Amino acid sequence: MRALPVGDRALLVELTDGDEAGALHAELLRRRAAGLLPAIREIVPAARTVLLDGLDEPERFARELAQWDIPALHARVQDAIEVPVRYDGPDLADVAALWQVPQEEVVRIHSAAEFRVAFCGFSPGFGYLTGLPQRYAVPRRATPRTSVPAGSLALAGPYTGVYPRSSPGGWQLIGTTDTVLWDPARESAALLSPGTRVRFVPERSGIRR
Repeated sequence: MRALPVGDRALLVELTDGDEAGALHAELLRRRAAGLLPAIREIVPAARTVLLDGLDEPERFARELAQWDIPALHARVQDAIEVPVRYDGPDLADVAALWQVPQEEVVRIHSAAEFRVAFCGFSPGFGYLTGLPQRYAVPRRATPRTSVPAGSLALAGPYTGVYPRSSPGGWQLIGTTDTVLWDPARESAALLSPGTRVRFVPERSGIRR
């Protein structure tokens, strides 16, 4: 773990991998909820970093942070959000070919995994979810689509994501959901926030041909 100053009141904490970044983010949130942190305006996780913005004494906090004992993510207990999914995406057959399994096995593997929102970005409400073993990482499409429908369940690299609204995109589309990922009228507009655990539940067993 390395804490780098960003301006006068922020730190960028670099971690070895996504699991360490997620564990630090979860511990920061736990300590803030318990009143054990100094005032911090924002805590922003990314793939292998966590940004802490709005610190009064960032250098002092960096020294304290180096002494923390941070529990691993698997040591934390949290209920998972269940997202109903139809595994009917236009790239399902391509993903099955990349994984070298039948399409039905893609559904079984993906729906059996428990995911965690590592960080958010790209568009409001879009979470980058980890949970699939590295051997199931897939490349982005060689030619991105100009329009991906809202609710599309997609894979790219090691991540799973759901498009909150229609937008261009180059991820591999394996399914669809009617779950609303981003609703400004909701108390928490984003359904999926960093640290949230997620399970995808098949709505039906049929595979689109």
